[in-house]
Amino acid sequence: MKNYRWLILLGLLLIVLSASLYLLHYSIFHDKHHIFLFMLHDLAFVPIEVLIVSLIIHSALSYREKRAMMKKLNMVIGAFYTEVGTELLRIFSRLETSMPNEKLKMSSKWPDGRFDELAGALSAAGFDPQVGPKELTELKNLLVSNKSFLLSLLQNQNLLEHETFTDLLWALLHLAEELENRKGFEDLPEKDILHLKGDIRRAHSSLIVEWVRYMKHLKNRYPYLFSLAVRTNPFDSEASAVIR
Repeated sequence: MKNYRWLILLGLLLIVLSASLYLLHYSIFHDKHHIFLFMLHDLAFVPIEVLIVSLIIHSALSYREKRAMMKKLNMVIGAFYTEVGTELLRIFSRLETSMPNEKLKMSSKWPDGRFDELAGALSAAGFDPQVGPKELTELKNLLVSNKSFLLSLLQNQNLLEHETFTDLLWALLHLAEELENRKGFEDLPEKDILHLKGDIRRAHSSLIVEWVRYMKHLKNRYPYLFSLAVRTNPFDSEASAVIR
């Protein structure tokens, strides 16, 4: 409300200043004809000025700012997959027996549309992770050890423009807290196992879709990073960084 009050006062001040200058002009030259002539001329140019400044220039600057912001955001996403995301995908791929791993072996020859189709199909897929005490312990150790890192990513202001990646971080943090608050995973009730599987399913679905989108970005902007990501694909059991 204070900001609006400041804008209103500024507007009134500018109107009073303009009227004072017109009165000064009239008191010196006593020429109403030229005052109204130039006033009408200036008013006639206002719509064109709005078009140029507000629509064209502002749109161009906004597009440039958005591109710069998305570049920074993708750097954050890249750090996430480097530190924890790729390893999580490896674990999730072992838990999901129905995962179409062959479809996830990407290539630099893929058109953008193929990435988009894959992301859409994975988003609609129904995952059914098979978990036991060993798998839950492995997930717990990885997530809890990287909990501070995940929380630090949420503090990045650029993430406000990427709702789906923010949802992914919240899903992973929730899963980390669920696992951390259980002393062990032996003899868990079936109902509790189903609950954990639901949390894993949510995190897995979001993680893999974001990964496909990030791989598309790497292919288009950073081919050398895409090459390494393909050679270390977490869904390729024969993946190796060594070029043969």
